Amino acid sequence: MNNIKKNLANIITLSRIFLVFIVVSLLFCRECEYSYITALVITAILMWFDGLDGFVARKFNIVSKFGALFDIMGDRIVENVFWITFSALGWINVCVPIIVLTRGIITDSLRTLAFEKGYTAFGKNTMMQGKIAKFIVASNFCRFTYAVCKAVAFFLLILGHFPIAFTGQNYVLEAGIICTVISVAFCVLRGIPVVIESKRFFTED
Repeated sequence: MNNIKKNLANIITLSRIFLVFIVVSLLFCRECEYSYITALVITAILMWFDGLDGFVARKFNIVSKFGALFDIMGDRIVENVFWITFSALGWINVCVPIIVLTRGIITDSLRTLAFEKGYTAFGKNTMMQGKIAKFIVASNFCRFTYAVCKAVAFFLLILGHFPIAFTGQNYVLEAGIICTVISVAFCVLRGIPVVIESKRFFTED
């Protein structure tokens, strides 16, 4: 029981990774009448789990460097799988997953270098030193805002392509596209301080 409690946050993160692939399979299963409804419900659960793993880790005081890295890995897998899937379905431009993937590879590589020197992406030992950089990258406000923006984009894109006849203009889909653009812009914006702050690690080397 204690072992489960100790790894509960990581179990939640792992569940998110497992569930996102179920959503993908449902979105491609167009002949199934209830596939989109199920995909929407699971997507909502996925987004809830996004903040739940961190909350559980802090609540039970089981925060660890591995947990922080695993959480970032889980975030990357979930968001990249969603963007790639939406692009494959023709719902968004292929530039979206390309930009997000490229930004993720760059920032995660630099964070690996920082991790070797005892720093973490977020938390007390964050690699971000400047006040503006800390706010944009590591503050709870920006992290929460970015997560919510992505969650809304994922949800609206699926809902906007729901296999029912929308009368008139599809405002749901338009809102999903707007949230997608904002998410990508936010993604790039939050990556810039990581690149700038990482220069000192190369200087130290």
